[in-house]
Amino acid sequence: MSIATDPLIYLLIFAGVFGLIEGLYLTFFGKSISLNSKVNRRLEMLEKGSNREEVLEKLRKEMELHMASREIPLYSMLAEKAQKAAIAFSPPQLMGIMAGLSLVAFIGLTIMTETSLAVRAAISVVMGVGAVYMWVNNKANKRISMIEEQLPDAVELMVRSLRVGHPFSSALGIVAKEVQDPLATEFGIVADEAAYGRDMGEALKDMAERIGLQDLRFLAVAVTIQQQSGGNLAEVLAGLAQVIRARFKLFRRVKAITAEAQWSGKFLSAFPLLALIGILMTDPHYYDAVMDHPYFIPCCIAVALFLVVNVIVMRRMVNIQV
Repeated sequence: MSIATDPLIYLLIFAGVFGLIEGLYLTFFGKSISLNSKVNRRLEMLEKGSNREEVLEKLRKEMELHMASREIPLYSMLAEKAQKAAIAFSPPQLMGIMAGLSLVAFIGLTIMTETSLAVRAAISVVMGVGAVYMWVNNKANKRISMIEEQLPDAVELMVRSLRVGHPFSSALGIVAKEVQDPLATEFGIVADEAAYGRDMGEALKDMAERIGLQDLRFLAVAVTIQQQSGGNLAEVLAGLAQVIRARFKLFRRVKAITAEAQWSGKFLSAFPLLALIGILMTDPHYYDAVMDHPYFIPCCIAVALFLVVNVIVMRRMVNIQV
């Protein structure tokens, strides 16, 4: 029995392409990444001699780097994720990496497989673009998760600062100095913008929309309402901190409870594709007898549509919003 190795080669090439992205990122930005995991990047920039206005301007340019390129074809699907992930690569660099990885995948497929030129080109583009998207999406999810974990402690630190008599702008500045990144730099940008005359509620709202976190929207709304109607902001934020922490615990509990269902859904969604790969590896000519049948292509399309519907339904069944 002959075994077709092409599907396995495709998977190995994709895994290599995916790992190459992380290697490039660590090569160019590894030092800054290691520093950012230990210190506050904004404070580090200030300690190097840059003044507050220069640091704010640089950080704001970085914030707008990816979203300003949403009109570029193909890059629009990456812009929001890259912004949330705070990817140091610029949009042209990311697109160049997509092209470079597609070329690497094409060379690998040319050397290791005997598929047609059109198929190799199509698969190479899918690998290059798909690997970059998966990598950016993974970075964005990790960064948002870190901010979610840091936020309750940051709000409670604000509450303690307000209760000892600090104004809210000073409390925000204390959070920007005491907590770690990524939340520290985000709050530092808000504190600097407020210091240069921007409305605090508006700055917090923009930060919440940029990060896309519901709890930050709650914080922005609470501060805006207090600015307009007055009241004890410390008590409001103390209640908000409790709500955020309770939501975070509930989310983790729901995630733990639904973990089995999620993995079952992933397995059931992936099983038809894995079965197809297994069949083609063990018997490459398994479908040769029916490939010329007029119903073969329509049936393949119907199966693909059913698989897509299956993935959507499975995700909705286990994706419980908190």
